[in-house]
Amino acid sequence: MQAAKPQPASASPQPLAASTSAYPEGAYATMTDPLSRESAHVTRRILVFFALAAALVACCALTWHVAWQRGIDELRLNAASRVDRTTNTLKSTLDRYEYLPYLLSRHPVVQNALDHPDQANVDRANRYLEDLNARAHATVTYLIRANGLCVAASNWNGADSFVGVDYNFRPYFIDAEKGGVGRFFGIGTISTEPGYYISQPVYREKTKEFVGVAVVKLNLEWLQGADAAEPLIVTDDHGVIFLSSVPAWKYHTVRPLPQNIEASVYATRQYAQQAITPLPMTVVKTLEGGAQIVRVGGGRNAPAFLATHRSIGEPDWQLITMAPLDPVESAAQNAVIVTALVFVSLCLLAFYWRMRRARVREMIRSRGLLQTAYAELNERVAERTADLSEANAQLTKEVNERTRAEQDLRAAHDELIQASKLAALGQMAAGITHELNQPLAALRSFSDNTRVLIERGDQAAARENLEAIASLTERMGNITNQLKLFVTKARPKNARADVARALRNVFSMLRPRMKNVVVDIAPELSGDSAPVFVRCEDLRLEQVLINLVGNALDAVASCDRPRIVIELDARADVVELVVRDNGPGIPADALPRLFEPFFTTKEMGHGLGLGLAISSAIARDYGGTLVARNREAPIVADGPEGGTQADADHSHGAEFVLTLRRA
Repeated sequence: MQAAKPQPASASPQPLAASTSAYPEGAYATMTDPLSRESAHVTRRILVFFALAAALVACCALTWHVAWQRGIDELRLNAASRVDRTTNTLKSTLDRYEYLPYLLSRHPVVQNALDHPDQANVDRANRYLEDLNARAHATVTYLIRANGLCVAASNWNGADSFVGVDYNFRPYFIDAEKGGVGRFFGIGTISTEPGYYISQPVYREKTKEFVGVAVVKLNLEWLQGADAAEPLIVTDDHGVIFLSSVPAWKYHTVRPLPQNIEASVYATRQYAQQAITPLPMTVVKTLEGGAQIVRVGGGRNAPAFLATHRSIGEPDWQLITMAPLDPVESAAQNAVIVTALVFVSLCLLAFYWRMRRARVREMIRSRGLLQTAYAELNERVAERTADLSEANAQLTKEVNERTRAEQDLRAAHDELIQASKLAALGQMAAGITHELNQPLAALRSFSDNTRVLIERGDQAAARENLEAIASLTERMGNITNQLKLFVTKARPKNARADVARALRNVFSMLRPRMKNVVVDIAPELSGDSAPVFVRCEDLRLEQVLINLVGNALDAVASCDRPRIVIELDARADVVELVVRDNGPGIPADALPRLFEPFFTTKEMGHGLGLGLAISSAIARDYGGTLVARNREAPIVADGPEGGTQADADHSHGAEFVLTLRRA
């Protein structure tokens, strides 16, 4: 093979254009086409995005304009209807009282009181004005003499009476003095309550000489709350707001006041020296029909209203309703949001359709893979189903075993309750034996005496002995019935029991153990008080009380001065029975386990540990509770000197609180 000839060192390199031309023309075009296509694709996406954004902005702007204009038109119609209705209401009220001062000025009682203000005429005028004011439902009606002093008023006997007050500075007095009708709104100088004043001059009947003025004051504050849905204001002829459903707007002006007008308002004390300042109201736009869009407050975020004006006529007042534009703006915003959502939804739908065509091809390819995966999944599901079936069978077996265990536990619980009764029966045996010994001894004595009396022929004495024998027999039967009923099953849970009666039966059973023990019983448990019934069967209540009192007797057995206190708190819905002792108390480590079955702090042979557990179960069965705790203070017992002293061993003792529903 021939070796390549080396280039000379001085040879210059080939130009770039010449080396480029070494590639074929088609190969170079193939390398540059993907970049051009990608760039064109990105440019097209950007143009489409900006075109869609511009279309969205145009649609939203058009929607806002249409919704705003429609909302303003509807709001303007509603506001016009409302302002006309309110204006007619106010004007009809003013017209209704327009003729009242004139009628007053023509009445002889009024003319006599102003012409000759002696005590008799003034008294008649006061009572006449009081009756007229009540019937006309005006605020105050009063008479002013020509010198400006009020001589009679409907509130003559009130603390804020107008009688004796000088009103010659008031415009309504000045207008009436000139022979015209006075109309004036202002704050009262005596009552400090705003009102509308209507006045008429009063002339002497014969000489037609001016003798005074008749005035009627009306309270128009009701107009502020007549339609509280939208703000409402009423301005006087100077533009001062004297009625407003928004309290902060009162005594402001809708336009600046000239200095002379402001001085005149201040001199007449029309608004009780209130600082009259302009309301920060800016007119944004004037609409067709005179309505205006205004903003009240400073800044662009101040609330906007549609202000609708109506003139009252006589007096020269103006009523303005302020309809908030928030609903219109909210409706326009909602319309824009809906339009934007629809537009975006359409764009997304088009994008989805384009993507779906690409995904169909991908789905066809993925279907084969999915079928393979589905077959594998069926195999795994079959395996897991077999495992779950086995676990379910095991769980069913455990549930059946647990159910049988619960039934056995319930049966054992019932047997424990009956065993507790039998255990308590042994404790009651001594008391019942003691109770039966006395009647038996008395029966023997009565029977011997009866035999002797019969032999003597004393039938009356023998009959008395037989009656005594019958009474003793009945007493012995009651004692044995208690023992018989104690071991029987309980009656239904809706039974009721007398607490005092149950406690007496318990004491009769435990009397032998209660020797040398002081027992304080609440007055409500005495035989003289009204019975207190609880929701519990009487025998089960006696069983609980036997356990509580018996435990208390065991606790005070080692005390020098054993004492047991039984208190009763009978409320409307529940009854609390407290059994308290002055024993050593309950050990701290035993208190949490006190109601556990077979747990006892007594020595072997003195209890099974079931009494408190069964008592707590009985309380729960009847919707109650049984609580045990140690007392924080010792029980105070009577001392030997007649005073009181704490128990000698200074032990605080324990207390058990039994709570049951009141029957």
